[in-house]
Amino acid sequence: MRHLLSTADLAKDEAIELLDTAAQMAATQSREIKKLPTLRGRTVVNLFFEDSTRTRISFETAAKRLSADVINFSAKGSSVSKGESLKDTALTLHAMGADAVVVRHWASGAPYQLAHAGWLDAAVLNAGDGTHMHPTQALLDAYTIRRHLGGHGVGLRRGGDDGVGADLAGVKVAIVGDVLHSRVARANVWLLRTLGAEVTLVSPPTLLPVGVETWPCRTSYDLDATLADWQPDAVMMLRVQRERMSGGAGAFFPSPLEYTRYFGLDGRRLALLPAHSIVMHPGPMNRGLEISAEAADSERAVIVEQVANGVAVRMASLYLLLSGTASSASAPAPAPASAPAPVSPATEGTAL
Repeated sequence: MRHLLSTADLAKDEAIELLDTAAQMAATQSREIKKLPTLRGRTVVNLFFEDSTRTRISFETAAKRLSADVINFSAKGSSVSKGESLKDTALTLHAMGADAVVVRHWASGAPYQLAHAGWLDAAVLNAGDGTHMHPTQALLDAYTIRRHLGGHGVGLRRGGDDGVGADLAGVKVAIVGDVLHSRVARANVWLLRTLGAEVTLVSPPTLLPVGVETWPCRTSYDLDATLADWQPDAVMMLRVQRERMSGGAGAFFPSPLEYTRYFGLDGRRLALLPAHSIVMHPGPMNRGLEISAEAADSERAVIVEQVANGVAVRMASLYLLLSGTASSASAPAPAPASAPAPVSPATEGTAL
């Protein structure tokens, strides 16, 4: 695996290996010394052309936990704001000796161009491009689903603790909300289907993209019927992305109140779900719009855990990209909390 650009490019074995490696990384993070020497001497650049807090911090934390040197590059206040092209930025990073570039861009396809145009010799990891893809978000969502549903008899073939080694066969996931503008929805549909899950998109017709009938999923305009009749194991609420809606929210639905009434997750709808079902959200949340405070703070919600899982998944992604192909790399084995940090197969030394 040279780059991580899209979940549509991942084979089932690659996706499971990423999730299994993330489980091993997560196990190392419960120790007093969380840092691993695995990527010591490597340079990871966070190249963000869009504002972000949780994604950038998550990638920065992941790289530093692996002992990589991290450079944070923001388009605001940089040469990009003065008109520098993506190509010239890439050439600058190449001259600086970047080993991996984590890129978030407002234009769909920008990470693919960065990876294949020949401008730099580095692994490229897509941290979100336009309305196209957000692969690590989908991976952390799948990781969270597998951890929680592995022991609930919903079809998962468990290979070990936390679902290690298992796919998501038999799991039913409802993705609800603004699918049209959501790279998270697109990334999740392809990854979840690769892992064997069943997916239903629930949205008003105006917030479903053209051609959605070709996607490997069902669609519904009725949230109540989907929850009551289909009984999903996980409900993933999507943020209403008003900043991407030209003409304001009225261009896609009559009013926020009406959207909440028909497509918002509240306590009444929570009661329609099976006892083991979990509630997810990629964040940041619009409380009172797509999800109520009662639903967001309920025991079913795993939203905060998704953030924590994101660090482990991004550690695994960087590790597999920078230490060889996904098929040949092996994550460092977890150790007891009192033991020293494990040594990566590719490096020698002790944790810092």
